[in-house]
Amino acid sequence: MLKQLEKAEKKWGGSNTLIDHWLNNRRQLLINYCQIAGIPPYESTEKALPTVKTVKEFCDLLMDYVSEGHFEVYDRVVTACERNGTSSKSLAQNLVPRISETTDSALDFNEKYTESVDDQILYQLDKDLSSLGHAMETRFELEDELLEVLHTKHS
Repeated sequence: MLKQLEKAEKKWGGSNTLIDHWLNNRRQLLINYCQIAGIPPYESTEKALPTVKTVKEFCDLLMDYVSEGHFEVYDRVVTACERNGTSSKSLAQNLVPRISETTDSALDFNEKYTESVDDQILYQLDKDLSSLGHAMETRFELEDELLEVLHTKHS
């Protein structure tokens, strides 16, 4: 996911402030994801689970990212696409509901790990992070299609 982000930053970075802001927030989310998952370069030599506090901080970033997409970015992209013709508008209107499907995974993860007060829940973290990672990867691919439209048609 980080390599895909780097490609996106090279391709679209600097062309639009909305794109730059969005990609920066994605970077922060992915770094935090890799840190709590222990994915290189953030693997730990000690085999310990992250703290509940660390996981909850990740959940905050995750919810901020998801919310920003739904309540700020997608609307702006769809509006920009509507001004550019029916093909852009149609693509945006097709992608946003598909992106929304990935939101359920993020919401479920957030609910599970922010409402829990029992450290034992962390034993399920690897499995849950894996599922969330797949949903995030799908989301980022679909968002990149929106970025392509925004960059091509509106930058």
